[in-house]
Amino acid sequence: LKRRRNAVILAHNYQTPEIFHGVADIVGDSLALARKAIEVDADVIVLAGVHFMAETAKLLNPEKTVLIPDLGAGCSLADSITPEDIALLRQAHPGVPVITYVNTSAAVKAASDICCTSGNAKQVVESLGVPKVLMIPDEYLARNVARETDVEIIAWHGHCEVHELFTADDVRQLRENHPGVTVLAHPECPPDVVAEADFAGSTAVMSDYVGKQKPARVVLLTECSMSDNVAVHHPEVEFIRPCNLCPHMKRITLANIRAALEENRHEVTVDPAIAVAARRAVERMLAI
Repeated sequence: LKRRRNAVILAHNYQTPEIFHGVADIVGDSLALARKAIEVDADVIVLAGVHFMAETAKLLNPEKTVLIPDLGAGCSLADSITPEDIALLRQAHPGVPVITYVNTSAAVKAASDICCTSGNAKQVVESLGVPKVLMIPDEYLARNVARETDVEIIAWHGHCEVHELFTADDVRQLRENHPGVTVLAHPECPPDVVAEADFAGSTAVMSDYVGKQKPARVVLLTECSMSDNVAVHHPEVEFIRPCNLCPHMKRITLANIRAALEENRHEVTVDPAIAVAARRAVERMLAI
């Protein structure tokens, strides 16, 4: 079916193993998928992820058909801010550049100066060479990056519904129940959780850490499927799994991926009026 449509399937790290290891052609975190989307040699891209990822793929591949298997695959972060909110922030903080997390709509990206991901947020902040930035919409990502840089960061109040559930008490309880466990936290977790962890990083960085450090036992404070997918490559590592499911990512299934390919279901489009500005914000990030 993929050959007939000249299609590729891009899957985020939070997809279930049967998708991630079974049918995906390209896998990775948001930054990796954005980078690889540019290099795709295909007529059709099926994005096994959430809607903002499919929009980003379309921004970078305007001539290709981009499909999302389920239109209901949204994101609490993307829903937490609008272009109108950014306009008000710019009025309140004139001249301060706006850095937007990729977990946002194309319209929000278009109202921004540059995008970032959890894997390159600090780099993006420091690349601008300014004393102060607005970083939206993830409050916890902004606060966690602020601890690592001298740049003043003004945050928004958006949160990831998966990562905001982890607590510092959870980490302490994990250490008590599993002596010697290595705790890796996603930077969308609350700052006190990140402070209690041994290491913090994006899903790609977490995966690299496990591969290089090979801890005897590890816990990944992120979405459940991340541990499942990384564990396949590291049978020698014991994965403790106090994870949280993303209901949006789990809307993607083998059945609706197949339906998307067979029926050209749920083609993603971006309004040309905002596409140029949104693409510019993403490309500025990729150029760093």
